[in-house]
Amino acid sequence: MIEELKGTGVALITPMDKEGNVDYTSLKKIVALGIKGGLNTMVVLGTTAETPTLTSEERQAILTFVAEEAQGKITLIAGFGGNNTQQVVDELSAADLSGYSFILSASPYYNKPSQEGIYQHYKAVAKASPLPVILYNVPGRTSSNMHPDTTLKLAREIKNIVGIKEASGSIDQCIKLIKNKPKDFIVLSGDDNLVVSQMAIGVQGVISVIANLLPKEFSQMVNLCLDGDFKKASETQIDLSEFIDLLFEEGNPVGIKAAMSLSNLCVEHLRLPLVPASVSLRERIKKMLIQIK
Repeated sequence: MIEELKGTGVALITPMDKEGNVDYTSLKKIVALGIKGGLNTMVVLGTTAETPTLTSEERQAILTFVAEEAQGKITLIAGFGGNNTQQVVDELSAADLSGYSFILSASPYYNKPSQEGIYQHYKAVAKASPLPVILYNVPGRTSSNMHPDTTLKLAREIKNIVGIKEASGSIDQCIKLIKNKPKDFIVLSGDDNLVVSQMAIGVQGVISVIANLLPKEFSQMVNLCLDGDFKKASETQIDLSEFIDLLFEEGNPVGIKAAMSLSNLCVEHLRLPLVPASVSLRERIKKMLIQIK
């Protein structure tokens, strides 16, 4: 099962038109670009997708649309998270997940639950989920770090939990997970700028933001890591590092949407409270795009 998750995944953006509606024409292009670029997985409705600003009807429509466009050519992962455990459970129970193989669920944000609270939250989510669950630790967004001991407890005790997207930025935390995890549990990177370093210690793939724009290049880098050629993979990581920093300078998906707009893949529209990239950032992304493409 976890073999499907190895390699390069993308956390899809939700393109929107100038009126703020979901832009399915651009979404079709982005899905096709990712499949052509050799991606292994796609996360639909992750945090990069501005999911909290989407209506329940929009979320289901996007899930259905991407599944129809993918046509089984790529492993699909549906994002279901939130800080209201019962609401997440209810949404999972009501969703049509045809075409999807896994759930990615971010640790609760804002509430700052204890480690026991995080454990009980995921226990409830896993019980309600019809699909295997991938944990998502992203303290930069949630203001709450899921400790390795909590992750490992979930991995050992709940069969429906099969992996984690680890975006704490801590190599030490990754080492603890890799060293002590069950064999049938996968650790994936959630930090585009740390992928090669993390894969060198045993992380088996990534769910990436930059892969929206550069699926081929990022997939090739990850595949080099899987083949053990970390020296060559490091060259790509270093070449892209400054660009990746720019993409996150004013938050995600602000930077990636600016870059994709400049690459004619979508228009640069975000829903409040997010706003488009500043003029300064957009110009620097534009110059960097010329260098890397």
